[in-house]
Amino acid sequence: MAAAAAAGTGGQTLGRSSFSRAASSKTASSSSSPTASGVKLGPNGAAFVSSGIPDLDRILGGGFLLGSVVMVMEDSDAPHHLLLLRAFMSQGVVHKQPLLFAAPMKEPRSFLGALPAPVASSKEDARQRAMAGGAAGDGRDEGLRIAWQYRKYFGDERNSSAEHRDNKQEFSHDFDLRKPLERHLLNAQHIECLSTQDLDTLHDLQDRCSAFLSKHQRKEGGNLSAGRIAIQSLCAPECGYFGKDWDMVLFLRSLKAMVRSSNAVAIITFPHTVLSDSFCKRWQHLADTLLSIKAIPDEDKDLAKLLTGYQDMVGFLHVHKVAQTNSQVPVILEASTFSLKLRKRRSLVLERLNQAPVDGSSGPSSGGSGSCSSSTQGSQLDF
Repeated sequence: MAAAAAAGTGGQTLGRSSFSRAASSKTASSSSSPTASGVKLGPNGAAFVSSGIPDLDRILGGGFLLGSVVMVMEDSDAPHHLLLLRAFMSQGVVHKQPLLFAAPMKEPRSFLGALPAPVASSKEDARQRAMAGGAAGDGRDEGLRIAWQYRKYFGDERNSSAEHRDNKQEFSHDFDLRKPLERHLLNAQHIECLSTQDLDTLHDLQDRCSAFLSKHQRKEGGNLSAGRIAIQSLCAPECGYFGKDWDMVLFLRSLKAMVRSSNAVAIITFPHTVLSDSFCKRWQHLADTLLSIKAIPDEDKDLAKLLTGYQDMVGFLHVHKVAQTNSQVPVILEASTFSLKLRKRRSLVLERLNQAPVDGSSGPSSGGSGSCSSSTQGSQLDF
């Protein structure tokens, strides 16, 4: 009896179609996922939180790595680094992740009023599109006379793709820079604001960061919860630590060690022009992910009449270093410099800069490059 039952069970297992096996494996993998809201698992056991800019998440290979320190070099001509900082903080508030914000201002909590609100969530729209697509799919199935027992597997595939779109939307949102974040989201979330002008020494700031990170210690197993630390203009002249170069380096080292053993991400913006070359190099070396912002001077915006798409461009973002873990394979980016655009003055977009073609696929060449123009499409020039 037992043997017959085992044989029957085995026969039933062997008799399942590939659609059923694929569906069951997807269900098992999704149910065993230990991620929490706003945390995404990547290759080599890496976990990411969103930067609040979908394009930047794609460039960095998933977002900001948990346990890493992100540094942004400011531009003295324009405060475009605040665009990255506001998106990072708003994404954490939307995901209900605890936030520690420190800035050289008397009332740092007033900065929360400048956080942008996410664009109207397209989760319900995605569901409606999925339902409409399911109805259209059923019509196509009837038209093609597909066997009824396979329809449910196509339906599972549509549902899984819709869930994938929803999860992607939940991980990284598009924010409307002209619309402030709803106040009830700020009141219902654990947000701690500090004024670096009120803190006497960097040890006080270090103690506050240590107390915050102690609540997000990395643990084996269970759901991953993430915390966020945002420090604005750490070495600015209005800060109380201006001129204390070695003290700031020691603070960065200790903060990096604390963040490395926690489920948190720290982003620090600093005006690199007030630092000496040697200390600026030290700061850059201590960063796990290093970015820089360069604004476009107003006099250069006259080129908008000549260049397509230049009207929305406000600056450039340069990726100097990308954090990685459990891997010795270097990160290879498609480009290191991207244009920073405000599409319709409300949405932050990063685009790869257009470059001149390097092959003969775009038409005949001029001058004495006749041999180059005869190359096949997509081939590289051989000098």
